[in-house]
Amino acid sequence: MAKIVIHQEKVTNPKALIELCPFSAIEYVNDYLTINAACKMCKICVKKGPEGVFEFTHEPVHSIDKDKWKGIAVYVDHLEGDIHPVTFELIGKAKELAAKINHPVYALFMGHDIKESAKEILHYGVDEVFVYDEEELKDFRIEPYTAVFEDFINSIMPSILLVGGTTIGRSLAPRAAARFRTGLTADCTILDVQENTDLDQIRPAFGGNIMAHIHTPNHRPQFATVRYKIFSAPERSEEADGIITHCSIEKEKLTSKIEVLDIKKKEKEEGIEDAEVIIVAGRAIKKEDDLSMIYELADLLGAHVATTRPLIEAGWADPRKQIGLSGRTVKPKLIITCGVSGAIQFVAGMNNSECIIAINKDEKASIFGVAHYGIIGDVYDVIPQLIEKIKAGEISKEELVYVTAN
Repeated sequence: MAKIVIHQEKVTNPKALIELCPFSAIEYVNDYLTINAACKMCKICVKKGPEGVFEFTHEPVHSIDKDKWKGIAVYVDHLEGDIHPVTFELIGKAKELAAKINHPVYALFMGHDIKESAKEILHYGVDEVFVYDEEELKDFRIEPYTAVFEDFINSIMPSILLVGGTTIGRSLAPRAAARFRTGLTADCTILDVQENTDLDQIRPAFGGNIMAHIHTPNHRPQFATVRYKIFSAPERSEEADGIITHCSIEKEKLTSKIEVLDIKKKEKEEGIEDAEVIIVAGRAIKKEDDLSMIYELADLLGAHVATTRPLIEAGWADPRKQIGLSGRTVKPKLIITCGVSGAIQFVAGMNNSECIIAINKDEKASIFGVAHYGIIGDVYDVIPQLIEKIKAGEISKEELVYVTAN
């Protein structure tokens, strides 16, 4: 890892040195010159600073015995024992990766009164479930949960750890990774593994303009978070294979400075992530009132309405209805995009849909590159005709939704 080192003994004029950095990354605190997180590694301080004060260097790359790290572990995301479905999706991917390198698949389950819930995981083909059932883990608090994560890694030494991109997962994974000074790739869309157990992690970067290929060759374990609906969950088996191992941890490691006084449960509502049919309104919708035809089509098909980012920014829709990198990831049976161009930021959030029908008047629109069926035409002409045909019985909901999707 590259870094800039300041040789304090050569610092003579701190004020002048601070002014060298255009990003305000150089600070003088307690008679000590430091570089903060604003540093862009531009090396202006090295080039323009007094000779010998700033030095650009690389930390030595250490070798690691990869044979000592074995297994692919999945963190079990849950609420009071109710397992989040992203966990099962990650188990499916973990099994696929493990088969390539002949590694076992583990599940890490921490909480309170979860022993019965742990049995459910065995129906999905996990080799071993490690359960930390402690009263101190009843409510999610970052310090004890991170301590359990650390204890598990030190004891089992898994090569790869997969964590759901949920609120808890995104809080927990980076803290656990930091304790082992290892890499973490967030919001992966593609995962693969090499013969030497290096994890290939692919995710959109720079606003979705490129796909970054990331791997961690010199550190273990390897961490990745994945959003819900990116991968497919395996079929639940009637038989429960594998074993459950109950683990213990020192009580002092479960202390926390956070005290949970009360929990107010949010009213559960069905989001677009769980919808089987989705109609998406894109930039081609000229004004907010025109969304009425999108909602009418959705009502006829029993569908949810979603939007792209421009409509959210215009204030025409709830941000929770946005699909894409900065919105939600969906995987419906059928999705109909209406006037959506198909930017990679949007496509990354819906390209795993079973059937994609795209309506766009631009025959060169990127959305046609991922669509299974395309209609070249203006949404203001196509959608009213589609609505009329459904109302007249010329097209049935079942024909459009289920026959097309299958």
